[in-house]
Amino acid sequence: MRARDDANSLDQATSEFLTARPRLFGIAYRMLGSVVEAEDIVQEAWLRWQNTDHAEIQDPAAFLATVTSRLAINLARSAPKRREAYVGPWLPEPVETSADPQVGAERAEAVDLAVLFLLEKLNPVERAAYVLREAFDYPYQRIAEMLETSDANARQLVSRARRHLAAERREPVSPAAHRRLLEVFLSAARTGELSVLEEVLTMDVVSYTDGGGMRGASRIPVIGRAHVSRFVVAFAPRFWPGTEERWVEANGRPAVLVTAGDTVLALVSAEVSERGIERLMWVLNPAKLAPFVASLDG
Repeated sequence: MRARDDANSLDQATSEFLTARPRLFGIAYRMLGSVVEAEDIVQEAWLRWQNTDHAEIQDPAAFLATVTSRLAINLARSAPKRREAYVGPWLPEPVETSADPQVGAERAEAVDLAVLFLLEKLNPVERAAYVLREAFDYPYQRIAEMLETSDANARQLVSRARRHLAAERREPVSPAAHRRLLEVFLSAARTGELSVLEEVLTMDVVSYTDGGGMRGASRIPVIGRAHVSRFVVAFAPRFWPGTEERWVEANGRPAVLVTAGDTVLALVSAEVSERGIERLMWVLNPAKLAPFVASLDG
């Protein structure tokens, strides 16, 4: 009888973890901007869950979310050193969201690539508070418990994160308007039409190319309409010929996968406001593109 009870308990614990898993991944991914690191965090949470006395846990989902958040905070604290060793600009790893627009969240907030990129500028605890509140709608009291702080401080953490993002990011346009402007940009980028590029780019646009050390990828951000336009025109002859474009959804926004035969060259995405294109994000790193392409193929 004892063995049967133990088996039933293990089955229940496994079921509780699998139910919570999408949310655990969503928390870790938003905090770290990396699918691989998020999966590692979820795996570590599973190991901790296996070694926990489940009879003492009243709310398994809350316990697992707390463990995941704290593990992600610890890993995020080491991110600056890892980013320093990264060659060129670092961009969050894209995820395909057409099947699951929320990526394990109750709300779709904090999954946009531009938001994830800006979250990197927050300290890990601010980032965690923002993600837990904006994406998962946790009450402040629960956030305070998860982050081992006071209710008042939890509110301050979220407020500071909101102010930072508001200062760095303009209101995005609708997905349809986003796609239209990205279409115009890509057409002009292919043909090297400088005047059209200058029309769709904002004055202070920034272009980031995440190549992870690949030859030909810009190792510094390109800043300003004139510089970005000329940069795009300069590499057009050696980048676009022989390529095809596939429209996809990356992190809840329209994006374009650029391929040459069976080779995936880049994922092109943008942050778009009513002013035009605010940020261009070119993911060329094969290690980041491979999981995204695999998810497209099911």
